[in-house]
Amino acid sequence: MITIVEAKTKAELKQFVKFPFSIYKNSPYWVPPIINDELDSFNKDKNPVFKDAEAWFLLAYNGPKLVGRVAAIINWIEINNQKVKKMRFGWFDFVDDTNVSEALLKRVEEIGREHKLEFMEGPVGFSNLDKVGVVTEGYDHIGSMITWYNHPYYVKHYERLGFVKEKEYLENKFPFANAKPEFFERIQGLIKKRYNLREINFTKTKDVMPLADKMFDLFNESYASLSSFVPINDIQKEHFKQKYISFINPEYIKFVVDKDDNLVAFSIVMPSFSKALQKSKGKLFPFGAYHLLKAKKQSKDVIFYLIGVHPEYQNKGVTAIIFNEYYKTFKDKGIENCIRTPELEENTAIRQLWKNFDPKIFRRRRTYRKNL
Repeated sequence: MITIVEAKTKAELKQFVKFPFSIYKNSPYWVPPIINDELDSFNKDKNPVFKDAEAWFLLAYNGPKLVGRVAAIINWIEINNQKVKKMRFGWFDFVDDTNVSEALLKRVEEIGREHKLEFMEGPVGFSNLDKVGVVTEGYDHIGSMITWYNHPYYVKHYERLGFVKEKEYLENKFPFANAKPEFFERIQGLIKKRYNLREINFTKTKDVMPLADKMFDLFNESYASLSSFVPINDIQKEHFKQKYISFINPEYIKFVVDKDDNLVAFSIVMPSFSKALQKSKGKLFPFGAYHLLKAKKQSKDVIFYLIGVHPEYQNKGVTAIIFNEYYKTFKDKGIENCIRTPELEENTAIRQLWKNFDPKIFRRRRTYRKNL
């Protein structure tokens, strides 16, 4: 018999975070989180997302054995402001037993019904800056610190339990050698002259911080039209500045501003920490921090995390300025591979943006939906 228990204490939440370590113990592709960082993100006193959201962290037991987990999430901004009555769920991992996955999702469904919501969708996080989607193709590629990885049997469980595809996401990559400066070097000069724009590069994190709020504001404007987008608020901005910006190489953050220093475009790229996180095994000490710092300085793979362009400047070639700056930075650092985070299949504009780099789809993932 499967028993569902809500994780409330620190010890129970630690079990929640550490459960995937057991079912991916020998996987060369799964990338573990930093355990304490994950615990902080589930801490209502530390993560400001809980000012506008609720979450239930559920554990599944078969007798005394822990066999699954899932987070049931309600984002009240999405429900009250956007009128999308969605029951979110994520961090969904389980052994290959339909009784386990069914019991976990049944409890999520009950929570959704109790709050008079209309449908449930997952796996998703609290917002668009969280991980998203279950892998459906590309299991033989290493994951990243900003994506979930899963066994192939996960998909069969969703479909057996009556879930249908909601959104499809694509992950692409290309060798840096595909970045031909002739595609953007001349154009970026013309764009800067035509619209009176200039680039801003950084060498110190402290110089990024005063401009970070403008970047998050532009992020909200840039992505507002995409389905399922939930804007981040002022409190979350401060949280993300401390959590992410200080973790990223400042030279991997690029801004474009107009003549009045208004931000019109930005991009954030991260070094790949995947292998370093595997070596760290979820812990910063005694050696995890060393592996991460080494990857930050020496990784030859980079992940394009975010690109945002003000709606008034979209489709005007502004990204050529960003690509030109990254080309110079990556050439100096000897970067070999460029990887893109999951992008909605319906986002044709982003695919057009990258067409000259000849990217290849290496993984697909999707979210699943069920009406309540």
